[in-house]
Amino acid sequence: MGFGLIYIVLINLIGLILMGVDKRKARSKAWRIPEKRLFLVALAGGAAGMWMGMRWWRHKTKHNSFAIGIPVIFFLHIMVALALWGQQLPK
Repeated sequence: MGFGLIYIVLINLIGLILMGVDKRKARSKAWRIPEKRLFLVALAGGAAGMWMGMRWWRHKTKHNSFAIGIPVIFFLHIMVALALWGQQLPK
């Protein structure tokens, strides 16, 4: 397994876990994970995991910045991955 695939799996796992941790902290009125940090993880490649976490824990789904932003970031990642993959195909 290449470094890129390991990175994608790990960053998405981190995104998924962060959503769960933030939801638990929200319920207990504890210190929260800053939204900037959540978006940074999404931009770093963890948008799929964060989107799954949003759906799984029903967290941040009513915040338009997350409900729209995270899926948009995910689809941008897919488009970049497809473009890069297309460049590597033999011609």
